Amino acid sequence: MAEQNNQPVFQIQRVYLKDLSLEQPNSPAIFLEQEGPNIEVAVDVGAEALAETIFESTVTITVTAKVKDKVAFLVEGKQAGIFECANIPAEQLDPLLGIGCPNIIYPYLRANIADMITRAGFPPVHLAEINFEAFYQQRLQQLQEQQQQQQAQAATGLVMPDGSPAKH
Repeated sequence: MAEQNNQPVFQIQRVYLKDLSLEQPNSPAIFLEQEGPNIEVAVDVGAEALAETIFESTVTITVTAKVKDKVAFLVEGKQAGIFECANIPAEQLDPLLGIGCPNIIYPYLRANIADMITRAGFPPVHLAEINFEAFYQQRLQQLQEQQQQQQAQAATGLVMPDGSPAKH
């Protein structure tokens, strides 16, 4: 009905855990360490069209905990959602998939990762909120910089081994 009158449609079809893995390469010895681990967190976001108005949005988080130079654990999780996005203006669709959908998916992923770490025998790691709008803007800026580099390379035609354009 919404498509007939061209009203914008945004609906969650499904939210699901797409992938979750745990590695504990130094267990059980790592449990005897007295020092607390250093935690590193990496984030990635993706989106893919499944049909004309159906999209999958994903958020991937990798949490690495190290005690001194030894890995205590590494957890990687990918949470996904299927969203119906119809009659959304083209200039609004990319931000919706890159900001709005990850905001919906991320709380589920946070809970799954915290649960996995606790079940692995470690104190829970509570991931901070993520400003997906700032993350989206950073990615746009990186893409623009990459495009500018590629245009500069195309202009000279010469590329150095490190991927930078040759200078005269």
